[in-house]
Amino acid sequence: MPRHGSARTRWIVSVGAAATVAALLAGANAAGAEPVSVAGSGTAATHEVEYFDGPGAEPRHKRVPAQAPARVTVHRSATAPAPTAAAVTPVQETGPVSGRLDLVVMGDGYTAGQQADFHADAQATLDAVFAIEPYASYRGLFNIWLVDATSADSGVSGDPTAGVVKNTALSSYFFCEETERLLCVDTSKVTTYADQAPASDIVFVIANSTKYGGAGYSFSTPPTGASYHGVATMSSDNPQSYLIGAHELGHSIGLLADEYQYAGYGAYPYPSSDSANISVTADLGTSKWYRWLGEQDPTGSVIGTYEGGDYYETGVYRPTGTSLMRTLASTQFNHVGREAMIKGFYTYADAVTSTVPTGTRVRATQALSVQLAPVSGLASPVLTWYVDGKQVTRATGDLSVTPAELGAVRSGQRVTATVTDTTAAVRDPGVRAATSNSLTWRVR
Repeated sequence: MPRHGSARTRWIVSVGAAATVAALLAGANAAGAEPVSVAGSGTAATHEVEYFDGPGAEPRHKRVPAQAPARVTVHRSATAPAPTAAAVTPVQETGPVSGRLDLVVMGDGYTAGQQADFHADAQATLDAVFAIEPYASYRGLFNIWLVDATSADSGVSGDPTAGVVKNTALSSYFFCEETERLLCVDTSKVTTYADQAPASDIVFVIANSTKYGGAGYSFSTPPTGASYHGVATMSSDNPQSYLIGAHELGHSIGLLADEYQYAGYGAYPYPSSDSANISVTADLGTSKWYRWLGEQDPTGSVIGTYEGGDYYETGVYRPTGTSLMRTLASTQFNHVGREAMIKGFYTYADAVTSTVPTGTRVRATQALSVQLAPVSGLASPVLTWYVDGKQVTRATGDLSVTPAELGAVRSGQRVTATVTDTTAAVRDPGVRAATSNSLTWRVR
Protein backbone atom coordinates (compact mmCIF):
# COMPACT_ATOMS: atom_id res chain seq x y z
CA MET A 1 0.00 0.00 0.00
CA PRO A 2 1.32 3.50 -0.71
CA ARG A 3 2.27 5.78 2.10
CA HIS A 4 -0.21 8.53 1.22
CA GLY A 5 1.01 11.52 3.18
CA SER A 6 -1.00 14.60 3.94
CA ALA A 7 0.28 16.96 1.24
CA ARG A 8 0.90 20.08 3.35
CA THR A 9 0.84 23.38 1.55
CA ARG A 10 1.32 26.83 3.00
CA TRP A 11 -0.69 28.90 0.59
CA ILE A 12 -4.12 27.54 -0.15
CA VAL A 13 -7.14 26.35 1.78
CA SER A 14 -10.87 26.93 1.64
CA VAL A 15 -11.74 29.69 4.05
CA GLY A 16 -14.39 32.30 4.65
CA ALA A 17 -14.32 35.32 2.41
CA ALA A 18 -13.63 37.59 5.36
CA ALA A 19 -10.02 36.39 5.66
CA THR A 20 -7.58 38.81 4.10
CA VAL A 21 -4.86 37.93 1.63
CA ALA A 22 -2.22 39.58 3.77
CA ALA A 23 -3.16 37.52 6.79
CA LEU A 24 -3.05 34.34 4.77
CA LEU A 25 0.36 34.97 3.26
CA ALA A 26 1.84 35.98 6.59
CA GLY A 27 0.28 33.31 8.81
CA ALA A 28 0.46 30.46 6.36
CA ASN A 29 4.21 30.62 6.04
CA ALA A 30 4.92 29.87 9.68
CA ALA A 31 6.46 26.42 10.06
CA GLY A 32 3.67 23.86 10.16
CA ALA A 33 0.96 26.54 10.17
CA GLU A 34 -1.96 26.95 7.82
CA PRO A 35 -4.57 29.67 7.37
CA VAL A 36 -7.55 29.40 9.70
CA SER A 37 -11.10 29.29 8.39
CA VAL A 38 -13.19 32.31 9.30
CA ALA A 39 -16.58 31.46 10.74
CA GLY A 40 -19.63 33.38 9.70
CA SER A 41 -23.09 32.77 8.41
CA GLY A 42 -23.43 32.97 4.66
CA THR A 43 -19.74 33.50 3.85
CA ALA A 44 -18.78 32.12 0.46
CA ALA A 45 -15.99 29.59 0.17
CA THR A 46 -12.82 30.90 -1.42
CA HIS A 47 -9.39 29.58 -2.35
CA GLU A 48 -6.02 31.27 -2.35
CA VAL A 49 -4.45 30.47 -5.71
CA GLU A 50 -1.17 31.08 -7.48
CA TYR A 51 -1.13 32.52 -10.98
CA PHE A 52 1.28 33.90 -13.59
CA ASP A 53 0.90 37.18 -15.46
CA GLY A 54 2.93 35.93 -18.40
CA PRO A 55 5.13 33.08 -19.66
CA GLY A 56 8.27 34.47 -18.01
CA ALA A 57 6.62 36.02 -14.98
CA GLU A 58 7.14 35.24 -11.34
CA PRO A 59 3.95 33.95 -9.69
CA ARG A 60 1.46 36.00 -7.73
CA HIS A 61 -1.29 35.05 -5.27
CA LYS A 62 -4.94 36.00 -5.11
CA ARG A 63 -8.08 34.90 -3.30
CA VAL A 64 -10.77 33.59 -5.66
CA PRO A 65 -14.28 32.16 -5.23
CA ALA A 66 -14.65 28.38 -5.13
CA GLN A 67 -17.72 28.69 -7.35
CA ALA A 68 -17.90 30.57 -10.61
CA PRO A 69 -19.59 33.99 -10.33
CA ALA A 70 -23.02 34.70 -11.76
CA ARG A 71 -21.59 36.67 -14.66
CA VAL A 72 -20.07 33.40 -15.93
CA THR A 73 -22.90 30.98 -15.17
CA VAL A 74 -25.93 33.11 -16.08
CA HIS A 75 -26.40 33.41 -19.85
CA ARG A 76 -28.60 32.24 -22.71
CA SER A 77 -26.61 29.26 -23.98
CA ALA A 78 -28.00 25.76 -23.97
CA THR A 79 -27.59 23.65 -20.86
CA ALA A 80 -24.36 21.65 -20.73
CA PRO A 81 -24.66 17.84 -20.75
CA ALA A 82 -24.88 16.16 -17.36
CA PRO A 83 -21.49 15.16 -15.93
CA THR A 84 -22.71 11.63 -15.20
CA ALA A 85 -22.19 10.86 -18.91
CA ALA A 86 -18.45 11.53 -18.79
CA ALA A 87 -16.21 8.92 -20.39
CA VAL A 88 -12.94 7.97 -18.66
CA THR A 89 -9.96 6.92 -20.77
CA PRO A 90 -6.73 5.48 -19.32
CA VAL A 91 -3.69 7.16 -20.87
CA GLN A 92 -1.42 4.86 -18.90
CA GLU A 93 -1.94 2.29 -16.17
CA THR A 94 1.34 1.16 -14.69
CA GLY A 95 -0.04 -0.47 -11.56
CA PRO A 96 -2.92 -0.58 -9.08
CA VAL A 97 -4.40 2.73 -7.96
CA SER A 98 -3.40 1.81 -4.40
CA GLY A 99 0.25 1.89 -5.48
CA ARG A 100 0.33 4.76 -7.95
CA LEU A 101 0.07 8.54 -8.11
CA ASP A 102 -3.16 9.06 -10.04
CA LEU A 103 -3.26 12.12 -12.31
CA VAL A 104 -6.66 13.05 -13.74
CA VAL A 105 -6.81 15.32 -16.79
CA MET A 106 -10.05 16.95 -17.90
CA GLY A 107 -10.85 19.58 -20.47
CA ASP A 108 -13.20 22.53 -20.38
CA GLY A 109 -14.78 24.31 -23.32
CA TYR A 110 -14.72 21.21 -25.53
CA THR A 111 -18.06 20.26 -27.09
CA ALA A 112 -19.18 16.70 -27.74
CA GLY A 113 -17.70 16.95 -31.22
CA GLN A 114 -14.36 18.24 -29.88
CA GLN A 115 -13.46 15.45 -27.47
CA ALA A 116 -10.86 14.12 -29.89
CA ASP A 117 -9.29 17.59 -29.83
CA PHE A 118 -9.26 17.46 -26.02
CA HIS A 119 -7.50 14.10 -26.06
CA ALA A 120 -4.87 15.44 -28.44
CA ASP A 121 -4.38 18.61 -26.37
CA ALA A 122 -4.16 16.58 -23.17
CA GLN A 123 -1.54 14.29 -24.66
CA ALA A 124 0.54 17.25 -25.85
CA THR A 125 0.39 18.84 -22.39
CA LEU A 126 1.33 15.59 -20.67
CA ASP A 127 4.22 15.01 -23.06
CA ALA A 128 5.55 18.51 -22.32
CA VAL A 129 5.27 18.16 -18.54
CA PHE A 130 6.77 14.67 -18.52
CA ALA A 131 9.73 15.82 -20.59
CA ILE A 132 10.93 17.72 -17.49
CA GLU A 133 13.02 15.90 -14.90
CA PRO A 134 12.27 14.23 -12.61
CA TYR A 135 8.81 13.71 -14.13
CA ALA A 136 10.46 12.12 -17.16
CA SER A 137 12.26 9.43 -15.19
CA TYR A 138 9.39 8.72 -12.80
CA ARG A 139 6.41 8.75 -15.16
CA GLY A 140 6.06 5.03 -14.45
CA LEU A 141 4.86 5.84 -10.92
CA PHE A 142 1.78 7.56 -12.37
CA ASN A 143 -1.54 6.31 -13.59
CA ILE A 144 -3.06 8.92 -15.91
CA TRP A 145 -6.77 9.21 -16.66
CA LEU A 146 -8.62 11.44 -19.13
CA VAL A 147 -12.17 12.47 -18.18
CA ASP A 148 -14.35 13.86 -20.96
CA ALA A 149 -16.10 16.91 -19.53
CA THR A 150 -18.42 17.82 -22.39
CA SER A 151 -19.39 21.50 -22.72
CA ALA A 152 -22.32 23.12 -24.52
CA ASP A 153 -20.07 25.88 -25.92
CA SER A 154 -16.61 25.76 -27.45
CA GLY A 155 -13.99 27.88 -25.67
CA VAL A 156 -14.07 29.39 -22.19
CA SER A 157 -15.34 32.58 -20.63
CA GLY A 158 -13.08 35.62 -20.75
CA ASP A 159 -11.41 34.63 -24.01
CA PRO A 160 -10.48 36.88 -25.68
CA THR A 161 -12.14 39.62 -23.64
CA ALA A 162 -13.77 39.86 -20.23
CA GLY A 163 -17.27 40.17 -21.68
CA VAL A 164 -17.18 36.81 -23.47
CA VAL A 165 -19.28 34.19 -21.65
CA LYS A 166 -19.36 30.49 -22.53
CA ASN A 167 -21.45 27.68 -21.10
CA THR A 168 -18.88 25.06 -20.12
CA ALA A 169 -18.77 21.97 -17.95
CA LEU A 170 -16.35 23.36 -15.36
CA SER A 171 -17.19 27.09 -15.67
CA SER A 172 -13.56 28.01 -16.43
CA TYR A 173 -13.02 31.73 -16.87
CA PHE A 174 -10.22 34.23 -17.47
CA PHE A 175 -10.32 37.67 -15.84
CA CYS A 176 -10.92 35.89 -12.55
CA GLU A 177 -11.07 38.56 -9.84
CA GLU A 178 -10.33 41.14 -12.56
CA THR A 179 -6.99 39.49 -13.41
CA GLU A 180 -6.83 38.68 -17.11
CA ARG A 181 -4.41 35.73 -17.03
CA LEU A 182 -5.94 34.13 -13.95
CA LEU A 183 -7.92 31.10 -15.15
CA CYS A 184 -10.31 29.91 -12.43
CA VAL A 185 -12.73 26.99 -12.24
CA ASP A 186 -15.67 25.88 -10.17
CA THR A 187 -13.94 23.36 -7.87
CA SER A 188 -17.18 21.56 -6.99
CA LYS A 189 -17.66 20.78 -10.68
CA VAL A 190 -14.03 19.65 -10.95
CA THR A 191 -14.68 17.27 -8.07
CA THR A 192 -17.79 15.86 -9.76
CA TYR A 193 -15.77 14.90 -12.82
CA ALA A 194 -12.61 13.84 -10.97
CA ASP A 195 -14.62 11.42 -8.87
CA GLN A 196 -15.49 9.50 -12.02
CA ALA A 197 -11.89 8.38 -12.50
CA PRO A 198 -10.72 5.28 -10.59
CA ALA A 199 -8.70 7.55 -8.31
CA SER A 200 -7.47 11.15 -8.27
CA ASP A 201 -4.47 12.55 -6.44
CA ILE A 202 -3.80 15.50 -8.78
CA VAL A 203 -6.05 17.14 -11.39
CA PHE A 204 -5.12 19.05 -14.54
CA VAL A 205 -7.83 21.21 -16.15
CA ILE A 206 -7.03 22.10 -19.75
CA ALA A 207 -9.06 25.00 -21.09
CA ASN A 208 -9.82 25.09 -24.80
CA SER A 209 -7.98 28.35 -25.50
CA THR A 210 -4.88 29.85 -27.07
CA LYS A 211 -4.79 32.58 -24.42
CA TYR A 212 -1.93 32.30 -21.93
CA GLY A 213 -3.09 31.68 -18.40
CA GLY A 214 -3.77 29.30 -15.57
CA ALA A 215 -3.88 28.89 -11.81
CA GLY A 216 -2.63 26.57 -9.11
CA TYR A 217 -4.88 25.23 -6.37
CA SER A 218 -3.29 22.99 -3.75
CA PHE A 219 -5.03 21.57 -0.71
CA SER A 220 -3.70 20.26 2.59
CA THR A 221 -7.16 18.72 3.07
CA PRO A 222 -9.09 17.80 -0.09
CA PRO A 223 -12.30 19.73 -0.80
CA THR A 224 -15.59 18.14 0.23
CA GLY A 225 -16.16 14.94 -1.73
CA ALA A 226 -12.70 15.01 -3.34
CA SER A 227 -9.58 12.90 -2.90
CA TYR A 228 -7.17 15.10 -4.87
CA HIS A 229 -4.61 17.42 -3.27
CA GLY A 230 -4.06 19.80 -6.16
CA VAL A 231 -5.64 21.30 -9.27
CA ALA A 232 -3.71 23.11 -11.99
CA THR A 233 -5.52 24.99 -14.76
CA MET A 234 -3.83 25.87 -18.04
CA SER A 235 -4.61 26.78 -21.65
CA SER A 236 -4.63 24.04 -24.26
CA ASP A 237 -2.93 25.82 -27.14
CA ASN A 238 -0.47 28.20 -25.55
CA PRO A 239 3.01 26.65 -25.79
CA GLN A 240 4.10 27.86 -22.33
CA SER A 241 1.02 27.08 -20.23
CA TYR A 242 2.14 23.51 -19.44
CA LEU A 243 4.81 24.98 -17.15
CA ILE A 244 2.02 26.10 -14.82
CA GLY A 245 1.14 22.45 -14.27
CA ALA A 246 4.77 21.47 -13.81
CA HIS A 247 5.27 24.22 -11.21
CA GLU A 248 2.08 23.42 -9.31
CA LEU A 249 3.00 19.75 -8.99
CA GLY A 250 6.13 21.01 -7.26
CA HIS A 251 3.87 22.28 -4.49
CA SER A 252 1.37 19.42 -4.39
CA ILE A 253 3.79 16.51 -4.74
CA GLY A 254 7.20 17.82 -3.62
CA LEU A 255 5.87 20.19 -0.94
CA LEU A 256 8.29 22.72 -2.37
CA ALA A 257 8.10 26.38 -1.42
CA ASP A 258 8.12 29.16 -3.96
CA GLU A 259 11.64 30.49 -4.40
CA TYR A 260 10.68 34.04 -5.31
CA GLN A 261 10.21 37.08 -3.10
CA TYR A 262 7.90 40.08 -3.07
CA ALA A 263 9.26 43.62 -2.92
CA GLY A 264 8.58 45.14 0.46
CA TYR A 265 8.13 41.86 2.35
CA GLY A 266 11.47 42.40 4.10
CA ALA A 267 12.99 39.90 6.52
CA TYR A 268 11.81 36.33 6.96
CA PRO A 269 9.84 36.31 10.23
CA TYR A 270 9.85 32.59 11.01
CA PRO A 271 12.44 30.41 12.77
CA SER A 272 12.34 27.63 10.16
CA SER A 273 10.60 26.25 7.10
CA ASP A 274 9.40 22.71 6.46
CA SER A 275 10.15 22.95 2.74
CA ALA A 276 13.27 21.24 1.42
CA ASN A 277 14.22 24.19 -0.79
CA ILE A 278 14.11 26.96 1.83
CA SER A 279 16.68 27.50 4.59
CA VAL A 280 16.89 30.15 7.28
CA THR A 281 20.67 29.87 7.45
CA ALA A 282 23.30 31.00 4.97
CA ASP A 283 25.87 28.72 6.62
CA LEU A 284 27.02 26.46 3.81
CA GLY A 285 27.65 23.59 6.20
CA THR A 286 24.24 23.59 7.86
CA SER A 287 21.88 24.51 5.03
CA LYS A 288 19.40 21.75 4.22
CA TRP A 289 21.12 21.04 0.91
CA TYR A 290 24.72 21.01 2.14
CA ARG A 291 25.26 17.66 0.39
CA TRP A 292 24.76 19.42 -2.96
CA LEU A 293 26.85 22.55 -2.34
CA GLY A 294 29.12 23.51 -5.22
CA GLU A 295 27.47 21.18 -7.72
CA GLN A 296 26.62 22.46 -11.17
CA ASP A 297 22.83 22.50 -11.35
CA PRO A 298 20.38 21.73 -14.19
CA THR A 299 19.09 25.31 -13.90
CA GLY A 300 22.49 26.68 -14.91
CA SER A 301 23.38 27.81 -11.38
CA VAL A 302 25.84 26.38 -8.91
CA ILE A 303 24.24 25.08 -5.72
CA GLY A 304 24.81 27.56 -2.90
CA THR A 305 22.77 29.84 -0.65
CA TYR A 306 21.00 32.62 -2.53
CA GLU A 307 19.15 35.16 -0.41
CA GLY A 308 15.43 35.69 -0.96
CA GLY A 309 12.60 33.19 -1.24
CA ASP A 310 9.32 31.96 0.21
CA TYR A 311 8.04 35.51 -0.55
CA TYR A 312 10.59 37.30 1.71
CA GLU A 313 13.65 39.31 0.71
CA THR A 314 16.17 38.77 3.50
CA GLY A 315 17.01 36.20 6.15
CA VAL A 316 15.87 33.29 3.97
CA TYR A 317 17.77 31.34 1.32
CA ARG A 318 17.17 29.17 -1.73
CA PRO A 319 19.57 26.73 -3.43
CA THR A 320 19.98 28.37 -6.86
CA GLY A 321 19.70 31.68 -8.62
CA THR A 322 16.68 30.49 -10.54
CA SER A 323 14.51 27.42 -11.00
CA LEU A 324 11.03 26.35 -12.03
CA MET A 325 9.90 27.13 -8.47
CA ARG A 326 11.10 30.75 -8.86
CA THR A 327 9.95 31.68 -12.36
CA LEU A 328 8.45 30.02 -15.41
CA ALA A 329 11.31 31.53 -17.41
CA SER A 330 13.15 28.49 -16.05
CA THR A 331 12.04 25.07 -17.22
CA GLN A 332 14.04 23.01 -14.72
CA PHE A 333 13.90 22.04 -11.07
CA ASN A 334 17.18 22.44 -9.24
CA HIS A 335 18.87 19.41 -7.65
CA VAL A 336 17.16 20.11 -4.33
CA GLY A 337 13.76 20.33 -5.98
CA ARG A 338 14.35 17.12 -7.90
CA GLU A 339 15.22 15.29 -4.72
CA ALA A 340 12.07 16.57 -2.99
CA MET A 341 9.94 15.60 -5.96
CA ILE A 342 11.33 12.07 -5.96
CA LYS A 343 10.47 11.78 -2.28
CA GLY A 344 6.97 13.03 -3.09
CA PHE A 345 6.50 10.51 -5.87
CA TYR A 346 7.27 7.69 -3.47
CA THR A 347 4.95 9.18 -0.85
CA TYR A 348 2.06 8.45 -3.20
CA ALA A 349 3.41 5.49 -5.17
CA ASP A 350 5.21 2.19 -4.66
CA ALA A 351 8.09 0.91 -6.76
CA VAL A 352 7.10 -2.72 -6.13
CA THR A 353 3.62 -4.26 -6.17
CA SER A 354 2.28 -7.80 -6.35
CA THR A 355 -0.96 -9.59 -7.11
CA VAL A 356 -0.14 -12.10 -4.36
CA PRO A 357 -1.94 -10.86 -1.22
CA THR A 358 0.32 -10.12 1.74
CA GLY A 359 -2.45 -10.58 4.30
CA THR A 360 -2.72 -14.36 3.91
CA ARG A 361 -0.10 -17.06 4.46
CA VAL A 362 1.56 -18.70 1.47
CA ARG A 363 2.85 -22.18 0.75
CA ALA A 364 6.60 -22.72 0.70
CA THR A 365 6.29 -23.78 -2.95
CA GLN A 366 4.05 -20.90 -4.02
CA ALA A 367 5.49 -18.41 -6.50
CA LEU A 368 5.83 -14.90 -5.12
CA SER A 369 5.82 -12.70 -8.21
CA VAL A 370 6.35 -8.95 -8.00
CA GLN A 371 6.12 -6.12 -10.51
CA LEU A 372 8.45 -3.13 -10.59
CA ALA A 373 7.17 0.27 -11.65
CA PRO A 374 8.53 1.12 -15.12
CA VAL A 375 10.79 3.97 -14.02
CA SER A 376 13.89 4.90 -16.01
CA GLY A 377 16.52 7.60 -16.54
CA LEU A 378 17.47 9.05 -13.17
CA ALA A 379 15.77 6.17 -11.35
CA SER A 380 17.79 3.14 -10.27
CA PRO A 381 15.59 0.72 -8.30
CA VAL A 382 17.17 -2.37 -6.73
CA LEU A 383 15.04 -5.37 -5.68
CA THR A 384 16.25 -7.46 -2.75
CA TRP A 385 14.74 -10.46 -0.94
CA TYR A 386 14.88 -11.29 2.77
CA VAL A 387 13.95 -14.22 4.98
CA ASP A 388 13.26 -13.21 8.58
CA GLY A 389 15.18 -10.00 7.99
CA LYS A 390 18.30 -11.62 6.51
CA GLN A 391 19.09 -10.77 2.89
CA VAL A 392 19.23 -13.60 0.35
CA THR A 393 21.79 -12.07 -1.97
CA ARG A 394 21.52 -14.72 -4.68
CA ALA A 395 17.91 -13.66 -5.32
CA THR A 396 18.66 -9.94 -5.85
CA GLY A 397 16.69 -8.71 -8.84
CA ASP A 398 14.57 -11.85 -9.21
CA LEU A 399 10.94 -10.96 -10.02
CA SER A 400 9.53 -14.35 -9.01
CA VAL A 401 10.71 -16.72 -6.27
CA THR A 402 9.24 -19.30 -3.95
CA PRO A 403 9.82 -19.20 -0.20
CA ALA A 404 11.48 -22.60 -0.43
CA GLU A 405 13.98 -21.30 -3.00
CA LEU A 406 14.94 -18.63 -0.48
CA GLY A 407 15.25 -21.19 2.32
CA ALA A 408 11.93 -20.36 4.00
CA VAL A 409 10.21 -23.68 4.63
CA ARG A 410 9.05 -23.42 8.26
CA SER A 411 5.62 -22.15 9.23
CA GLY A 412 5.67 -18.52 10.28
CA GLN A 413 8.87 -17.52 8.49
CA ARG A 414 8.73 -14.12 6.83
CA VAL A 415 9.65 -13.48 3.19
CA THR A 416 10.11 -9.84 2.20
CA ALA A 417 10.66 -8.17 -1.15
CA THR A 418 12.14 -4.67 -0.86
CA VAL A 419 12.85 -2.10 -3.56
CA THR A 420 15.07 0.90 -2.87
CA ASP A 421 15.82 3.56 -5.44
CA THR A 422 19.59 4.05 -5.52
CA THR A 423 19.32 7.07 -7.85
CA ALA A 424 22.20 9.54 -7.79
CA ALA A 425 19.56 12.29 -7.75
CA VAL A 426 19.06 11.55 -4.03
CA ARG A 427 21.76 12.29 -1.45
CA ASP A 428 19.77 12.72 1.75
CA PRO A 429 19.58 9.38 3.64
CA GLY A 430 16.10 10.26 4.86
CA VAL A 431 14.88 10.73 1.31
CA ARG A 432 16.63 7.51 0.28
CA ALA A 433 14.70 5.65 2.97
CA ALA A 434 11.46 7.17 1.66
CA THR A 435 12.14 5.67 -1.80
CA SER A 436 12.01 2.17 -0.31
CA ASN A 437 8.91 0.01 0.01
CA SER A 438 8.46 -3.62 0.98
CA LEU A 439 6.01 -6.51 0.65
CA THR A 440 6.04 -9.27 3.28
CA TRP A 441 4.47 -12.72 3.30
CA ARG A 442 4.42 -15.42 5.98
CA VAL A 443 4.84 -19.10 5.23
CA ARG A 444 2.03 -21.46 6.25
